[in-house]
Amino acid sequence: MRFFTFSLNIPYQVFLQHYSGSASQLMVYTDCGLKVQFPAVRFRSFVTQAGLVGRFKVFVTADNRFDRIERLTN
Repeated sequence: MRFFTFSLNIPYQVFLQHYSGSASQLMVYTDCGLKVQFPAVRFRSFVTQAGLVGRFKVFVTADNRFDRIERLTN
Protein backbone atom coordinates (compact mmCIF):
# COMPACT_ATOMS: atom_id res chain seq x y z
CA MET A 1 0.00 0.00 0.00
CA ARG A 2 1.34 3.44 -0.94
CA PHE A 3 1.22 6.45 1.34
CA PHE A 4 1.88 10.17 1.12
CA THR A 5 3.05 12.40 3.97
CA PHE A 6 2.56 16.16 4.05
CA SER A 7 1.85 19.13 6.30
CA LEU A 8 -1.28 21.26 6.28
CA ASN A 9 -1.99 24.65 7.82
CA ILE A 10 -5.42 25.73 6.58
CA PRO A 11 -7.37 28.23 8.73
CA TYR A 12 -10.84 27.18 9.85
CA GLN A 13 -12.68 29.77 7.72
CA VAL A 14 -10.76 28.77 4.60
CA PHE A 15 -11.46 25.08 5.13
CA LEU A 16 -15.19 25.77 5.54
CA GLN A 17 -15.34 26.87 1.90
CA HIS A 18 -15.58 23.22 0.90
CA TYR A 19 -19.08 23.09 2.43
CA SER A 20 -20.29 25.71 -0.04
CA GLY A 21 -18.80 23.75 -2.93
CA SER A 22 -16.15 26.30 -3.81
CA ALA A 23 -13.29 24.11 -2.60
CA SER A 24 -14.29 20.46 -2.66
CA GLN A 25 -10.74 19.16 -3.22
CA LEU A 26 -7.49 19.64 -1.31
CA MET A 27 -4.39 19.80 -3.45
CA VAL A 28 -1.16 19.25 -1.53
CA TYR A 29 2.52 18.78 -2.20
CA THR A 30 3.88 15.72 -0.46
CA ASP A 31 7.21 15.61 1.33
CA CYS A 32 8.63 14.02 -1.85
CA GLY A 33 7.39 16.91 -4.01
CA LEU A 34 4.46 15.07 -5.62
CA LYS A 35 1.26 17.03 -6.17
CA VAL A 36 -1.77 15.00 -5.04
CA GLN A 37 -5.46 15.78 -4.68
CA PHE A 38 -7.95 14.46 -2.12
CA PRO A 39 -11.62 15.16 -1.39
CA ALA A 40 -11.76 17.79 1.37
CA VAL A 41 -14.54 15.87 3.10
CA ARG A 42 -12.01 13.14 4.01
CA PHE A 43 -10.28 15.61 6.35
CA ARG A 44 -13.41 16.84 8.14
CA SER A 45 -12.74 14.82 11.31
CA PHE A 46 -9.35 16.51 11.71
CA VAL A 47 -10.65 20.10 11.64
CA THR A 48 -10.44 22.05 14.91
CA GLN A 49 -11.16 25.69 15.78
CA ALA A 50 -7.65 26.43 14.54
CA GLY A 51 -8.44 24.82 11.19
CA LEU A 52 -6.79 21.88 9.50
CA VAL A 53 -3.31 21.89 10.98
CA GLY A 54 -0.66 19.21 11.33
CA ARG A 55 1.27 16.48 9.57
CA PHE A 56 -0.71 13.75 7.87
CA LYS A 57 -0.17 10.41 6.21
CA VAL A 58 -2.70 9.35 3.56
CA PHE A 59 -2.77 5.73 2.43
CA VAL A 60 -4.01 4.70 -1.01
CA THR A 61 -4.61 1.28 -2.52
CA ALA A 62 -2.61 -0.20 -5.39
CA ASP A 63 -5.06 1.39 -7.84
CA ASN A 64 -4.65 4.81 -6.14
CA ARG A 65 -7.99 4.78 -4.33
CA PHE A 66 -8.21 6.44 -0.94
CA ASP A 67 -7.83 4.04 2.00
CA ARG A 68 -7.28 6.06 5.19
CA ILE A 69 -5.68 9.11 6.83
CA GLU A 70 -3.54 9.26 9.94
CA ARG A 71 -2.61 12.46 11.73
CA LEU A 72 1.07 12.28 12.65
CA THR A 73 1.31 15.51 14.69
CA ASN A 74 -0.75 18.59 15.49
